[in-house]
Amino acid sequence: MKKYILYLFLMLIGGLAIAQKSGINANTEGIKPVGVIKNLSDSALLDVVQRQTFRYFWDYAHPVSGLARERSNATFGYGNEVVTIGGSGFGIMSIIVADHRKWITHEQAVNRIGKIVEFLFKANAYHGVFPHWLNGETGVTIPFGRKDDGGDLVETSYLFQGLLCARQYFTADNPKEQRIRDVIGWMWGEVEWDWYTREGRDNLYWHWSPNNGWAMNFPIRGFNECLITYVLAASGERYPVSADVYHRGWAQSDFFNNGKTFYGHKLPLGFDYGGPLFFSQYSFLGLNPKGLKDRYADYWEQNQNHTLINHDYCVDNPQKFKGYGENCWGLTASDNFEGYNAHSPTNDLGVITPTAALSAFPYTPEYSMKALRHFYEDLGDKTWGEYGFVDSFSEQRDWYAKSYLAIDEGPIVVMIENYRSGLLWKLFMSCPEVKKGLKKLDFESPTLK
Repeated sequence: MKKYILYLFLMLIGGLAIAQKSGINANTEGIKPVGVIKNLSDSALLDVVQRQTFRYFWDYAHPVSGLARERSNATFGYGNEVVTIGGSGFGIMSIIVADHRKWITHEQAVNRIGKIVEFLFKANAYHGVFPHWLNGETGVTIPFGRKDDGGDLVETSYLFQGLLCARQYFTADNPKEQRIRDVIGWMWGEVEWDWYTREGRDNLYWHWSPNNGWAMNFPIRGFNECLITYVLAASGERYPVSADVYHRGWAQSDFFNNGKTFYGHKLPLGFDYGGPLFFSQYSFLGLNPKGLKDRYADYWEQNQNHTLINHDYCVDNPQKFKGYGENCWGLTASDNFEGYNAHSPTNDLGVITPTAALSAFPYTPEYSMKALRHFYEDLGDKTWGEYGFVDSFSEQRDWYAKSYLAIDEGPIVVMIENYRSGLLWKLFMSCPEVKKGLKKLDFESPTLK
């Protein structure tokens, strides 16, 4: 206990020193933001957008832990110390992109990832599973809700999607990169996926708390953003779940199978009209949907058609919201003029969220580029700022967010990169544990041959 108190004290003093030296939003290794630049080629524009968005995870990262802050404005009264576990997974993948694209040096990337994994190794976890939020100075859990003060299995899955990519990327035979691989491997081995079946039920459960047990009572059922959770749970080495948990739990909800057609596009799985677009993005930052199939769906067809339905709905614009059209589309969860909501064709408040169209680049590159140019060139400073595009806007209400959210900024960097080079897909799908897990669940993929 004394050692832990000393550790917290040293972390606090170190954090204050860094904050005083570089400023809460600054970093001595910072990347200078740029304003709107006209007449860029498509490739140059993608460079600018990826690089400026990456700044959220580099210059705005928590100065002590290196993890991603939840949002750029105060998080529901908690302040700037709140870091997000899932968003940090996206941030780790963004740092890999930045190294690959030479926006930072390899040494900078190694040092930052090293700081992150060392902090996580000492932070609170519950049967190996991290909470939704951590205090970025101390590593202590910040409750996400009154009873949500323990492990969050889905957020942890997003984190390990990034960490496993980092383990596959930082492969040099030197002490720093070996340490990164070792610590990630130790944390990966400690995730007790089977614990989160709630004493052996045919389902994974989202939350468990040492104070509140299973009180949240949230079984994870598909189809939604949580496919990656089941893939990783099946891929676990020490505490995996059986294939039955996938087939009898994830695939048995009332909203799993669809099969109907919307705007001429057949939707194999999920809610009518597909739901918010993050369903086809978060799990697939690392999990490559190209050629990915199981007994339930072809996931490229699922994700592409989900995106096309969302696009075509906005072009159709049945509620006649100002601004919607072929150059302005994309409905997903984000901030809005009322607070926060999961926007979709069946829950349309007239709010466009840039990450929706931009993180869909692999599925709809032509439509995504039209949206990108509109957001960047036509709307300009209304939507473009120091960390890329603001979270959302409503031309109907002449409302433009001032906020940036980690879970919305990260997929822009990562999915544009997957469109351009397939980098994160290649890294994640190269993991031997993931290949084993996918085979266990009877998936097909070109990477499994």
